[in-house]
Amino acid sequence: MSPRRNRPRSANKDEERPDRPGITEDRVQQWQDGDFMVRNVFGAAAVKTYRCPGCVQEIRPGVAHVVAWPVDDRGDLTDRRHWHSGCWRARDRRAPGVERSRNAPRYG
Repeated sequence: MSPRRNRPRSANKDEERPDRPGITEDRVQQWQDGDFMVRNVFGAAAVKTYRCPGCVQEIRPGVAHVVAWPVDDRGDLTDRRHWHSGCWRARDRRAPGVERSRNAPRYG
């Protein structure tokens, strides 16, 4: 008995491979604070460390995440932000993380 195939075979393998493997095509998502271009980055394509603006924690290499930027600034790469996928989905339900210095009081 031969193993089962989960994907159908295609005649042309070059059509299946995107220019950037592990990164999805850009798409527009609408949120309360505006429209955003969103791109998913799979774990194998994530090679750098980023800081998530939702939780202010690091997104380590090898961790799948989301890259988002406002639609208005399509050509400006400085507005792109890398988010944990869960932080991006929960951004309407909670406030953004606040960076504090080590000497700042936690409550007050």
